[in-house]
This record gives sequence, C-alpha cells and structure tokens, in this order.
Amino acid sequence: MLGTFGPIALFLVVALIFPIIPLFLSRFLAPHRPNPVKLEPYESGMETIGPTHVQFPIRYYLYALIFVIFDVEIIYLFPWALVYDKLPVVAAAEMAVFIALLLVGLAYAWRKRAFEWQ
Repeated sequence: MLGTFGPIALFLVVALIFPIIPLFLSRFLAPHRPNPVKLEPYESGMETIGPTHVQFPIRYYLYALIFVIFDVEIIYLFPWALVYDKLPVVAAAEMAVFIALLLVGLAYAWRKRAFEWQ
C-alpha cells in the first residue's frame, strides 16, 4: 500500500516544502536596516495627502461575487459543451438542473436589486 501511494506522498511533501524554503531564505538573507525614511508612506514617489485608507462600497464586492459565480459556471459548461453530442440524455438533464439553479440565483439577485447602482 505504501508502495502505491509513496510517490504521491513524496510529491505532497515536496510541494509543501518547495515554496517554504524561498520564504525562509529571503527572511534570513535579506538585509534588515529599518530607518524612518523607509517607514514613510508614499504614493507614486510623493508623500500622501489625506487619509490613505479608502473604503470601497459594498456594491463592488457584490458585483465581483456575482461575476465569480457565473465565471465558475462557464468553467463547468465549457467542457460539457465540447462533448455534448457524445453524452447521454441524463447528462443534459443534469446540466439543465445546474443552469436552472444558477438562474434561480440570478433571479434572486435581480429581484433584490443587486444590479442597480444607487
């Protein structure tokens, strides 16, 4: 059993260690000389004027979330569409249910006026 899963376990260990090594190396090898000039905030080479923290309206996040949902839908629809003629009728019914569920979510967002900017 270990013989069959040994390469997979080795791959997982290497995949976990490989990105960690450069992080530790950069932490230990990088020069650390903090001074007040390095700690000053600047914007495009100029000192900042006014507050630097800007809070975005929640509508941006709502649009982004809806975009991600329908983008993921396309990820599932594209491979299905490529092999559509080779799939049984059951696969078409399953995809119809999937699309119907997404359309219910779209109708809900539309009804809650998620797409209106005010």
